[in-house]
Amino acid sequence: MFSAGFRNRCSAGLLAGVLALGFAAVSRAQDKDAKGSNDKGAAAPATQTDPLKRPVSEKQRKANAKALRIELGKTYRKWLDEDVRWIITDEEKSAFMQLSNDEERDQFIEAFWQRRDPTPDTEENEFKEEHYRRIAYANEHYAAGIPGWKSDRGRMYIVFGPADEIDSHPSGGSYERPMEEGGGETSTFPFETWRYRYIEGIGQEVMIEFVDTCMCGDYHMTMDRSEKDALKNTPNAGLTLYEQMGMSKKADRFSNGGIEQLGRSPFNTDLQSKQFDRLEQFAKLQAAPAVKFKDLEEVVSHKLSVNLMPFDVRADFVKVTSDTVLVPVTIQIKNRDVTFQNKDGVERGTVNIFGRVTTLTGRIVQTFEDTVQVDVPVELLPKTAENSSVYWKALPLRISQNRYRLDIVVKDVNGDRTGSWSHAITIPDFSEDKLSSSTLIIADQMEPVATKNVGTGNFVIGTTKVRPRVAPSDGKPILFKRNQKMNFWMQVYNLSVDEKTHKPSATIEYNVTDANNKPVIHTVESTDTMGNVGDQVTLQKTLSAANLQPGLYKIEIKVNDNLSKQMVDPTATFAVE
Repeated sequence: MFSAGFRNRCSAGLLAGVLALGFAAVSRAQDKDAKGSNDKGAAAPATQTDPLKRPVSEKQRKANAKALRIELGKTYRKWLDEDVRWIITDEEKSAFMQLSNDEERDQFIEAFWQRRDPTPDTEENEFKEEHYRRIAYANEHYAAGIPGWKSDRGRMYIVFGPADEIDSHPSGGSYERPMEEGGGETSTFPFETWRYRYIEGIGQEVMIEFVDTCMCGDYHMTMDRSEKDALKNTPNAGLTLYEQMGMSKKADRFSNGGIEQLGRSPFNTDLQSKQFDRLEQFAKLQAAPAVKFKDLEEVVSHKLSVNLMPFDVRADFVKVTSDTVLVPVTIQIKNRDVTFQNKDGVERGTVNIFGRVTTLTGRIVQTFEDTVQVDVPVELLPKTAENSSVYWKALPLRISQNRYRLDIVVKDVNGDRTGSWSHAITIPDFSEDKLSSSTLIIADQMEPVATKNVGTGNFVIGTTKVRPRVAPSDGKPILFKRNQKMNFWMQVYNLSVDEKTHKPSATIEYNVTDANNKPVIHTVESTDTMGNVGDQVTLQKTLSAANLQPGLYKIEIKVNDNLSKQMVDPTATFAVE
């Protein structure tokens, strides 16, 4: 965060101040010398000295260096005490305090943000950017005699982000208590209740209450829901239902002990047993959030200590509505990497799969887990070792949140192996006024489905079953044998429609080139010959690998919209052996 350039700029600023003081001191000395000479009647003028050429004494040099250290010390202190105060762990803070020089501190700060970067494969650190955005928001909205980031609401916002729902009572006033708080009507101080559907490490349906008892805008977080009751200490005012019916006394609220001074009701008889849950939640909310993403050292240690389970992953993108995209996730596992056990003459391999999609701020939006079994006759197991088992899961995601993180864990149940895969996924731009396309999928199976199965079932996208081939993680291309068929599937969105004919006008080119970029296949078709199509069209082509010589190839599907003059041309590579 604080580079050498930053320190140099700080140093330059301090030196400029020192030089300015030097100029002033020299000027005053020269005025004094000149005045002294005139008083004595001397005719010779005072000697002029260029302060830039004046040597700096050792004492002044040390003073300058000390001033620089103090200034830089303030900068690092601000980072520790303000910027990351609510998110740095105790262990990290202790380690930072033990560092002895600025170079180590700069490295620590860089590593601090890298550990939290949800997309380490990109230049941006979305966590860091979102963190400073939240600080700015807190300062703007939650300041009350203290900076917004210092307030309890600011802290919760910085750590956990915006609440899913806020029940705000900025003026307090009349309040009908819910039955779990005793029922009855009372008057309250200003208060807010924040609801989070889920906070990792804390749980679901997390409710946080803030009360402004000073009526000054300084809301503080409370464990006691009765603290907002402005009439709590007023005799015979703001009574609960039981108190109104004479079934309990107001004084009982203060004599029963516990962290909440709520009136008794048939709906809150277990307050005492739940107070430990409230205490636990309060403590967890006060703690720094756990680091969600492993840093490089942790990943390396994990790989050295765990027998990793290899697998390959592919994520595609298919537009569903104007604000929803379908993300089919395909996981491919080689049979040779699965441990098989003999059961009743059949070799069975079992794999557990867990997946999770989160926003870049760590909020979970999708999870899935399944068990995949592969049964192979004993005599055929050696022959199928190079075959692959494929798992498929279609995840609907919102386009408005265009970047997510996908984490997948695969465990070989019969063997002692677990593998993990983490990657950022970016939703393509499907703007309504822009010609766009889905992912270009190379599939080993592509066939229409029965009407009753449209949109449902494994590998089904719309009216077609499309089973993608997954490229290996080592960078090699998708591989087909010469006795296999290759299928290409893609959708095109936002074709312009002619106002008179109410039809689109576009040409589609299919180009296959070899490793030397030499054309091998070139075909062209038009939307005019495709029948009844609108602003969206599905493209499906099948090619026999027998028509290609062994080698590496690239497929390009170029769509030219003749009306809007826009073009899309997605490509994919594959190999034939």
